[in-house]
Amino acid sequence: MTTPSSPEPDLIPLLSPRALYKIAALALLLVALTILLSFSGRRLGEYLALAGHTASRQTYDILIGQDHLRLPANVIRFESQRATNIVERLDLYLTWPALEGYSDETRLIFNDLNRPENLIFLQITQSTMSRDMSGRFVPVYRHVLEDRPQAGPAGLTRYDAKPKSSYAGEVFFTAERDGRPPYVLRCLLPESPASSTSADCQRDVHMGKDLTVLYRFSSKLLPQWREIDDSVETFIRERSVP
Repeated sequence: MTTPSSPEPDLIPLLSPRALYKIAALALLLVALTILLSFSGRRLGEYLALAGHTASRQTYDILIGQDHLRLPANVIRFESQRATNIVERLDLYLTWPALEGYSDETRLIFNDLNRPENLIFLQITQSTMSRDMSGRFVPVYRHVLEDRPQAGPAGLTRYDAKPKSSYAGEVFFTAERDGRPPYVLRCLLPESPASSTSADCQRDVHMGKDLTVLYRFSSKLLPQWREIDDSVETFIRERSVP
């Protein structure tokens, strides 16, 4: 006697339509996130590679006290200062000797920490003292310097600061100039040329209507002190708006 066969159970799909929809949505989300991360990663990589630099040559009008400067973005050191504005201080950086800003062509110069002599740095403010470094040499610096000067590079005269003065360890260089105030430079010389930085030496000069321009450079550039001083003065003058 044959027994009636038991009915076969209904086949239930392994995945419901709702589950399939969720999986498809998740896959699309992952694809979108992958594309976003790829794009963001490239943008982040580009930003990190720039390290705060910009190759933009958009010009900004910057007012400091009575002076009006017009400068491209790529010579302005800090992003927060790249705007048309009234400011108390402006920081610039320039290649030496071309005095150019950051660009694709100069990128390696700005990123090469082993060649500090390739850049000079400027800090521009409204004058707060009646005398610049040249005018302060006799009344302020001379009495803290050793009495016996030495010969320096390229016609400079070297004065070492007295060991017990507040300028101990520093060196001052001076030079007479026809029809101009004497040149005065203040340096903290490295123990060896290999340890030179782009801020070994500094000099501040009155320029424009009421500006003080303090510029810094590597001690490796001491033989070029005349060219640097003249070039900085010309650079500021040519970018000053009457």
